[in-house]
Amino acid sequence: MDPGLRSPLIDLFRRGEAARDVRLLAARGALAPREIDQLALLVLLSDDADGEIAAAANETLDRLPVEPLRAFLARPEVPGEMRDYFAGRGIVAAAVPASNGDDPPSSEDEDENAEDDPKVLASLPIIERMKLAMKGTRSQRAQLIRDSNKLVAAAVLSSPKLTETEVEAFAKMANVAEEVLRAIAMNRSWMKNYGVVAGLTRNPKTPPGISMHLVQRLNEKDLKMLSTDRNVPEAVRLAARKFLRKGPKEV
Repeated sequence: MDPGLRSPLIDLFRRGEAARDVRLLAARGALAPREIDQLALLVLLSDDADGEIAAAANETLDRLPVEPLRAFLARPEVPGEMRDYFAGRGIVAAAVPASNGDDPPSSEDEDENAEDDPKVLASLPIIERMKLAMKGTRSQRAQLIRDSNKLVAAAVLSSPKLTETEVEAFAKMANVAEEVLRAIAMNRSWMKNYGVVAGLTRNPKTPPGISMHLVQRLNEKDLKMLSTDRNVPEAVRLAARKFLRKGPKEV
């Protein structure tokens, strides 16, 4: 069952790219930090091809307290597919939605003594790296976004603590996986940030199909820089020159 919710982490689960131990952890309700993400994963895993995972997800769903769940389902950000799924289980959205207790923790909640050493982080099991990616510090996210395991990087992008400033920095990184840049480009909210758009366009790791589409959104200063940037594909430089001749849009 598709929960209708999109995030880099949920998309990886949807595509079947999460390892069995990670799926089992999510099925037991012990992975995603936000309620809506955890519910989405439980819905997705409730009919997993692996019987043990599907059973674990359904057991976790059965243990959810009904009235708080009904109030949560009434919140506007809950997709219709998720409401339909729970209606099929006999649980319909309440008339009054739950208050938003799902806000990302403030930076004051971060553990200043948490381990930030890249070598130590890399040596942790994938489950621990994913947990830190979603619940850890800004410094840890900056390290883990470059993790070789795509689930860990996706967990960073799905963290409720992630800020647009961090996303803008990620968009400029040439040492992240191409999938990270694709995931950023697919997020409508992040793509409203000009710094993110400019970072992706000038990043040599960004797929040309994405960067060329973004060229038209750059201001004149950035178009001029891009038109002579030898680090980006030639097609992107030519597109920048084309828009310079036309005259850039106001940003």
